[in-house]
Amino acid sequence: MPPTSDIGSPLADASADTARTAVLGFSTFNDLTARAAQKRTSQWTLGKNADHSGPLGPIVTADEVGDLRDGLRIRTRVNGTVVQDGTSKDMLFELGETLSHISHTLTLNPGDILCTGTPDGVGYARTPEWLLQPGDIVEVEVEKLGTLTNPIVSNQHRIGPR
Repeated sequence: MPPTSDIGSPLADASADTARTAVLGFSTFNDLTARAAQKRTSQWTLGKNADHSGPLGPIVTADEVGDLRDGLRIRTRVNGTVVQDGTSKDMLFELGETLSHISHTLTLNPGDILCTGTPDGVGYARTPEWLLQPGDIVEVEVEKLGTLTNPIVSNQHRIGPR
């Protein structure tokens, strides 16, 4: 996952330059999409909001990280194997432009967290499809931010119909 941005001052109708200066810091994030739930609808909301999804690493302040346009290395490993490898330079939409765009629809407030895309290599887009299984270990590493490590567990603890 690309670095996650934490907003430190309100943004409404902001320019890209203003938006960049409002960022408090960055963190690693792993959405751990529940693909079966995601495929049940044309929207991604269910798949992106499953129980125990969305672990977030510690926040590193923007002044420590610097400008994402300089390119932070982003890697994801599953069971020690690199499955995604890119840099923040590869982001389709630059951070300031993204925050500016959002701020023209809704106000971003201090503490809001924005999580964006991922480098090439997600399992459901591979041939053959490769989905995470209970017991897998996922590591999301972002230069200057550290490594977020998550074990994949079964959802057998859930109660009720599926």
